[in-house]
Amino acid sequence: MIGSTLDHLECSSTGERHDATRLHTTSRAGRPLLARYDLERAAATLSRETLRGRRWDLWRYAEVLPVQRRENIVTLGEGATPLLDAPGLAGALGLPEGSVWVKDEGRNPTGTFKARGLALAVSRAKELGAAGVAVPTAGNAGAAAAAYAARADLPCFVAMPRDAPPAVAAEVRAFGAELELVDGLIHDAGRRVAEVVAARGLLDLATLREPYRAEGKKTMGYELWEQLGDGGLPEVIVYPTGGGTGLIGMWKAFAELAAMGLLPADAPLPRMVAVQSTGCAPVVRAVEQGDARCDPWDEASTLAPGIRVPRVFADDLVLAALRESGGTALAVPDEEIVRGVRDLARLEGVDASPEGGATLAGLRRLVASGALAPGERAVLFVCGTGLKHPELRP
Repeated sequence: MIGSTLDHLECSSTGERHDATRLHTTSRAGRPLLARYDLERAAATLSRETLRGRRWDLWRYAEVLPVQRRENIVTLGEGATPLLDAPGLAGALGLPEGSVWVKDEGRNPTGTFKARGLALAVSRAKELGAAGVAVPTAGNAGAAAAAYAARADLPCFVAMPRDAPPAVAAEVRAFGAELELVDGLIHDAGRRVAEVVAARGLLDLATLREPYRAEGKKTMGYELWEQLGDGGLPEVIVYPTGGGTGLIGMWKAFAELAAMGLLPADAPLPRMVAVQSTGCAPVVRAVEQGDARCDPWDEASTLAPGIRVPRVFADDLVLAALRESGGTALAVPDEEIVRGVRDLARLEGVDASPEGGATLAGLRRLVASGALAPGERAVLFVCGTGLKHPELRP
């Protein structure tokens, strides 16, 4: 197996280096830490040609993943999800075939793209000797953390809002994690996790409060590059945005690919489009107002739990990805999210979570405004399976 070229961790705010051989949460400045690699060394062995014979999961990109030793990989077969041409959606939107693609992340273990990030975070927790892990969640990250912790034989504590989907709470319990339901939203769960972490010495795996969940999520960007082949990256990526780890991770992936010479020097990068609910849209508000940070959203409410995140910890990184890419952020109402879920099923046979439905609602807005030019391709990220949301069935 090709080895990692992880070199150090870097504070996203100050650039200060941190030792990657030790357990970390945030930097000394209290901001996210980003994993940095020896990309010159990685480029010597990572290419389209060398990938052809590798395992078909996210671990195929080992050079730019942080796990140092094969025996520390905690895997359930995550990644390598299908990228589906969606001619039914394209036709319904008045677009030519080949214009709309769906990345179906519901095929991951535990049914969501949270498996990618938690596979990496738990693997590094195991490798670096964590006593156990803890995570605040709207639901799906807790299920993934519980599954990978079970696989790694690590204790796991999960806190989630009391009104999280019952199917997801049952999932967490099934994997043997300790689950606590809290009154309030995900930031209230975060406060409870902080208390438990301090009392028990567990590693906090909250979104972007540790370095490695973003490394798992960035593999979605590597997969787009590999799956689209000579066609190049899509012009637009439409992504449901709560904490924004995937946006940050994919934007990081594209920068790494460019630095390794795996993208044409003059190739434009995708415009990143964040989609939120009108009931919880702190990123959209910041983009519309030109703000440098996202103010907390009061009285957050939406039927899509994964994007009900009123306080975005890594807001500066999310906004940077949107602005540097020439992208934008859109808010859609819950009724359009439900329509998106049903149209994905009816037109493409994709059973989508409500967050996935939000991306189709967002694409409709882009098309209506003329923001998707003729001949451009948009990739919608369906971040999870609709099986966890029987309440949205017709």
